[in-house]
Amino acid sequence: MKVLVVGAGGREHALSWKISQSTLVTSVFVAPGNGGTELEDHLTNVDIQADDIEGLASFALEQGIDLTIVGPEDPLVNGITDRFNDLGLKCFGPSKGAAQLEGSKEFMKDFLQRHHIPTAEYSSFSDTERAIEYVEQKGCPIVIKADGLAAGKGVTIAHTVEEAKEAIYQSLESEVFGKAGKKIVIEEFLDGEEASFIVMTDGTNVIPFASSQDHKALEDNDKGPNTGGMGAYSPAPIVDEYVHEKIMNEIIFPTLKGLRKDGYKYCGFLYAGMMIDKNKKLKVLEFNCRFGDPETQPIMMRLKSDLASLCDQACDDNLIEQPLEWDSRKAIGVVLAARGYPHGYAKGKDITNIPLEKDDLKIFHAGTKIESNSLKSNGGRVLCVTSLGDSVESAKNKAYDAISEIEWEDAFYRKDIGYRAIARERK
Repeated sequence: MKVLVVGAGGREHALSWKISQSTLVTSVFVAPGNGGTELEDHLTNVDIQADDIEGLASFALEQGIDLTIVGPEDPLVNGITDRFNDLGLKCFGPSKGAAQLEGSKEFMKDFLQRHHIPTAEYSSFSDTERAIEYVEQKGCPIVIKADGLAAGKGVTIAHTVEEAKEAIYQSLESEVFGKAGKKIVIEEFLDGEEASFIVMTDGTNVIPFASSQDHKALEDNDKGPNTGGMGAYSPAPIVDEYVHEKIMNEIIFPTLKGLRKDGYKYCGFLYAGMMIDKNKKLKVLEFNCRFGDPETQPIMMRLKSDLASLCDQACDDNLIEQPLEWDSRKAIGVVLAARGYPHGYAKGKDITNIPLEKDDLKIFHAGTKIESNSLKSNGGRVLCVTSLGDSVESAKNKAYDAISEIEWEDAFYRKDIGYRAIARERK
């Protein structure tokens, strides 16, 4: 089986690395890939951008690609699956209509409300004055979100009315998020602990993956602006057996039922980001229509089942519900970002002394490229150092030991990835 993985990030490096381990797979192409995928023996980069749907489709037809797996959200929201299916090509990812769950916060919130799936109270605005009046009425803390895709950076948790006003002005007036921020969703601030829960589905049958927890804030102790994610670990201790069942019954199954009722085809990964309070009540914060990044990296480190076979089954509307096989060890991934991220940052900096891959250590690349036979930085989030350990703490120690070997003058990373899980372990 020939497989095409669409995307250039750490998620796509991890997915293609795992796909290449399948006995069913003969070739794995990554479009466009990155420096890390270029260095992998069993992967081949293709110089086609992830948003070039026609170029990708032509390549898939020419090469006889048997299965395409879409990593990032933009091509899904823009209809890559619909186009591939029209051409008779298998594409693992939801339809354009279903991908609105991620493509529009307003669509998602209205969907949740319509189908009685728990989420925070909210209202949508495109008018600055009305948005400010709403904030003044509700008080703070409060959350302001750009309606469209903003690469994980369109969310502000405002602790004062002034902070909320600034976030509103930035989105609606200054248009710092472009088209994505021309409409905003303002919702109540939820207390509790966030967790990521990812399943794969053919629209009816569902297989849950191991739980995970990511760190969205830039700085230690969850301070600073939101990013695409500065690290993650799996499993998430807060998702015990009881919470797992609640998530499936209160969120996942009702969501798929709602999509079918609304006439949307959903085949792919479904990621529910949720808040879990001290009484284990759940509320959906967001849906992603693909695997999370950086959650993919630690989850793929633990996954032993054949991912390619499962994606192929789902595309045939024949996903066989089965428990996945997992490495019993804990996994953690620590993101190394370019200094200045998520705002301005430099590219083209040399990265050397990357530790060799081991059974319990893997460096997944995101914003890297190979230039003149040297590895260079080429993005905001650049590497994800991922390790396995008998505890989250031991996995964390391995990851940070590996980070200390890497030579890259621009590197910035959080020092406390996994701190909640480690605190639980120490108790």
